[in-house]
Amino acid sequence: MNGRGDVKMLWALWLIFAGFLAGINGIESAAAKPIKILALGTSLTQGYNLPPGTDYCAILQAKLRAKGYDVVVVNAGVSGDTSAGGLARMDWALAEPVDGAIVELGANDALRGLDVQETRKNIDWVVLNLKRRGIVVLLAGMKSPRNLGAEYAASFDALYPEIAARHKVLLYPFFLDGVEADLKLNQADGIHPNEKGSQVIVRRILPFVEKLIGQIKAKPANAPTP
Repeated sequence: MNGRGDVKMLWALWLIFAGFLAGINGIESAAAKPIKILALGTSLTQGYNLPPGTDYCAILQAKLRAKGYDVVVVNAGVSGDTSAGGLARMDWALAEPVDGAIVELGANDALRGLDVQETRKNIDWVVLNLKRRGIVVLLAGMKSPRNLGAEYAASFDALYPEIAARHKVLLYPFFLDGVEADLKLNQADGIHPNEKGSQVIVRRILPFVEKLIGQIKAKPANAPTP
């Protein structure tokens, strides 16, 4: 082989090696990308009247990272939001790509005594739209105030397991489990969790969020959108 042929061979080998390095770097970059979870909800998600860093989203992210998960929890809670409001702002909430979503909607619908069928329809559409975008979902259930009557309460409470079963998504049965009606864990209004209440919420929902992360990791990289 002459000198010019040797140079061409070396150049070809270098291009192959450079392509291999680029592929390795691409894999490392993808592996290093944190899992992003959208927390779509009401003032309970937002952290109403709480100091920065003490809402459940911030605590949840800190707890997950302490357990070794490279996770970012995006707080998309809006005080006073209804299920219709959550549905209406989905495009805004999903302006940046996310891998998973925790949906906490419906509390304000129940407080206002809104029609349960409308609430069911709105939350159903939220979950469906998330799944169509390939986003793994954890649905957080809520309970109706009992002063609205047994029929309303039974219908409202049932909508969450119904939707979760229909769309085959994870369900956390009651977002305020362990916190509801406990004066030590709520603010003066008796509705919104205080800092200790936020800690309780995180402790109880954490295993479900870990299941969510497991489903995200198990999902094929190029899985088709449902």
